[in-house]
Amino acid sequence: MVDITEKPPIFRKATATGSIRLKEATIVAIRSGQVKKGDVLTTARLAAILAAKDTPRLIPLCHPIPITGLDVDFEIERESVRATVTVTSVGRTGVEMEALTGVAAALLNVWDMVKYLEKDEPGNYPETEMENIRVLEKNKGNVAAK
Repeated sequence: MVDITEKPPIFRKATATGSIRLKEATIVAIRSGQVKKGDVLTTARLAAILAAKDTPRLIPLCHPIPITGLDVDFEIERESVRATVTVTSVGRTGVEMEALTGVAAALLNVWDMVKYLEKDEPGNYPETEMENIRVLEKNKGNVAAK
């Protein structure tokens, strides 16, 4: 790990986003609450929160940091679900990995909950795709970097 001992604790914020492409029928099932495993977005929100908090266990060289805020939002589009995660902290290192980990976990949980709707005849997922997982914005102190 990189030694951050000498860095002063300051306000940090990062927002990440990503989406999962799904069949239109799957989107209808999510919107109408007809997915067999339950409420897709509530489960994905909890998965994002837990994953962001567990980032140092999942990404070996990440420092454990004090997360002071965590927000998860979803947008349901015609053929996709977009997850956006914002993480804040007052610490010595950034929070972009926590935001990215939260997005990835949210999208993986959406996939897990709807996979039975997405499979083709041989059991593959030709239309399902996680895409565009990226950092939208990162703030350090009073400085924003995009």
